[in-house]
Amino acid sequence: MGRVHFRGRDRAPGLPPYALPCARTGHGVDSPLGAEVRDHVAMTEVSSLTGRLLVATPALADPNFDRAVVLLLDHDEEGSLGVVLNRPTPVGVADILAPWAALTGEPGVVFQGGPVSLDSALGVAVVPGGALGEGGTPPMGTGAGPGAEAGETAGAQVADRAGVQPAEEPLGWRRVHGAIGLVDLEAPPELLAAVLGSLRIFAGYAGWGPGQLEDELVEGAWYVVESEPGDVSSPDPEQLWRAVLRRQRNELAMVATYPDDPSLN
Repeated sequence: MGRVHFRGRDRAPGLPPYALPCARTGHGVDSPLGAEVRDHVAMTEVSSLTGRLLVATPALADPNFDRAVVLLLDHDEEGSLGVVLNRPTPVGVADILAPWAALTGEPGVVFQGGPVSLDSALGVAVVPGGALGEGGTPPMGTGAGPGAEAGETAGAQVADRAGVQPAEEPLGWRRVHGAIGLVDLEAPPELLAAVLGSLRIFAGYAGWGPGQLEDELVEGAWYVVESEPGDVSSPDPEQLWRAVLRRQRNELAMVATYPDDPSLN
């Protein structure tokens, strides 16, 4: 596998843990709400972004991230990695990963997780609180990549940096943040079927090199907000950008009304 492109920079080749080869295949901007929202994102603690959402500002011009909602799976001094939650494709999960299709939530399609390594797939799962020995987390999705029998599991940097506690986790699932985690793409579905509420498959992912995401936050390209378990497998992903903003209890809620075409406002 060659070098992968991370939002304008080369980074050493590699896939997130549990990502496998798939059988099928921005720039900083000013916040439209001014200094208050820019300060909100710029002052966010860098070390606390794993498991949080990046919500694209209306002015973000990169078509890969227009109205994108990105779940950060890993964020530290070595860079950042996440998946776009609201980019469904026409490809059904059954077309590329039939054994996992029965666990897929609606819509039962593969999602484009980002512009990096589109020939790879990974899955994100939310395990109910009871299965983790914790309370209060509703069940959600999981995922896996096609071609698992021939795939090669990547290194464990995401899970390792997240402080995994294997004794509290079901086999084949690694915690990323809270009840959100990655599913072993080589595990048989029946190993996890009893503890998973639904499944979401992502082809590709979004990546940033060291300091690159921090620069974009300071420039106002993204809003940083808390994730909720339901975000991972929203049944209406096309409305997720507005839904996430609308639930905020600050100025960001107003951005949910921002028109798709500002010239019509």
